[in-house]
Amino acid sequence: QVQLVESGGGLVQAGGSLRLSCAASGSIFSINTMGWYRQAPEKLRELVASITSDGSTNYADSVKGRFTISRDNAKNTVYLQMNSLKPEDTGVYYCNINWVAFSTAYNYWGQGTQVTVSS
Repeated sequence: QVQLVESGGGLVQAGGSLRLSCAASGSIFSINTMGWYRQAPEKLRELVASITSDGSTNYADSVKGRFTISRDNAKNTVYLQMNSLKPEDTGVYYCNINWVAFSTAYNYWGQGTQVTVSS
């Protein structure tokens, strides 16, 4: 079993900052990619940012220059620093981790944390 515990969501005014954390525990092999997705009301879940085990990052165009993803491999934890927040950043943010071991793909999601940005 793998558990993902997210924290750091909340209510913030536009222009403010939040830092999300996601700690993974349990039967983890070697996590390849860790990432954050978000889902706004009545919209599909979308990738916000991801980071691979070698530190390569990928960001949605809408958050480039404002959000920074990082990870602590020793703690199996991924972070998302969100600055200059906008109302359109509002949504439920989900942590995701995945890896392949012995030809089997593993993919896990956190329970989600609400981020609300007021105008």
